[in-house]
Amino acid sequence: MTKSRTYHDPLHGAIVLAGTDPVERLLIALIDTPEFQRLRRIRQLDTASFTFHGAEGSRFTHSLGVMHLTRRAFQQLVKPYPMLQSHRAAVLTAALLHDVGHGPFSHAGEEVFGSHHEFWTLRLLRESSLHPLLTAFDPDLPEAIAAILTKTYPVPALSQLVSSQLDCDRLDYLQRDSYYTGARYGQLDLDRILLALRFDPVSQQLVVSPKGTTAIEHYLMVRYFMYVQVYNHPKNLAARFTLDRIMARVRELAHSETSVFLDETARAWLLTDPATLSWQQYLAADDTTFNYHIGRWQTAADGVLRDLCRRYLDRNLFKAVEITGQDEAHIQQQLCQRLPPDWPPAYYVGIRRSLTKGYTLYAQGISLQTLTGLQEISETSPVVQAIAQPRPKTWAIAPKSVLATLHP
Repeated sequence: MTKSRTYHDPLHGAIVLAGTDPVERLLIALIDTPEFQRLRRIRQLDTASFTFHGAEGSRFTHSLGVMHLTRRAFQQLVKPYPMLQSHRAAVLTAALLHDVGHGPFSHAGEEVFGSHHEFWTLRLLRESSLHPLLTAFDPDLPEAIAAILTKTYPVPALSQLVSSQLDCDRLDYLQRDSYYTGARYGQLDLDRILLALRFDPVSQQLVVSPKGTTAIEHYLMVRYFMYVQVYNHPKNLAARFTLDRIMARVRELAHSETSVFLDETARAWLLTDPATLSWQQYLAADDTTFNYHIGRWQTAADGVLRDLCRRYLDRNLFKAVEITGQDEAHIQQQLCQRLPPDWPPAYYVGIRRSLTKGYTLYAQGISLQTLTGLQEISETSPVVQAIAQPRPKTWAIAPKSVLATLHP
């Protein structure tokens, strides 16, 4: 019999999995796989530690937190609707494994490498050593998890617990990212939110009691401010730009047959379409793999690659300045003209866009359970209406010395 397991989480306290419970025994086995342990080596907030020095949390700790919150929410839904109990294994394993497909540098890596963690999560469920563990429990479990993650599960509420406008993924990462960055926006009334969740047997949807409206409004405002102050911080944008330009330079050098250090894993990731990698090649890469390469490249023969890597490692990053509504092409031209001859514009000047997310319907929104039926929260809440429109911003990114001369 598998022993019980306790994970001491800084947010949620003791997360206990019982070895006597078949579903929780499966969760323990999945956590112990190399696929899941790899998430310890992938930062949750990719390059944000350049701005917020405490942002060192991993996808591993986040995934455990999502599973824990999903278990809490599911237990509450099951009490009045015991027929949901048969879905417990599917929803808890989906919550645990929802991020197992993340690659190096998390979301920043998706921009840099062109990989998609949702695609790879589904592949790993079907191809990696996760598959025999899941099918030994239930031959249909991998496809049930895939259906939850792709929102095609026959009980939509269970997909919504893992991925929706109000899901356990967001509830965990908003609190966790706030905790690790030192921001104070993520102090959610978590207990009240979870207590407000309801299952609507007619629509099979996850809905919210009107008593939870204020807590949900606060949660949505927290998400809005975390995007403004943390996720889209200009220093984060500059760090991501530098990382992207490093990898682009390596690709250029490798394709021109210029000597540049690449081990087998980095070569596969940088010189082929990530979607064509074997699952073993995909799992071989993590933050450690590419941080090691960046360390090696700071002594490369190519001067541009050396400079970009040293800037990244020493936090001598470029600067990002907001230029929303201005003439982007004119500004970019001005910046390129001010570069020294040994700074190629393609690697030293960039225009990037960010999007501040508050509330969108996202396939389905948040429904309030009222006496007259289900009602979309944005129709009743002035607070939600105020943040319903995404707010795009445009940024010019270049070395500080160059931006200092800018006169748009």
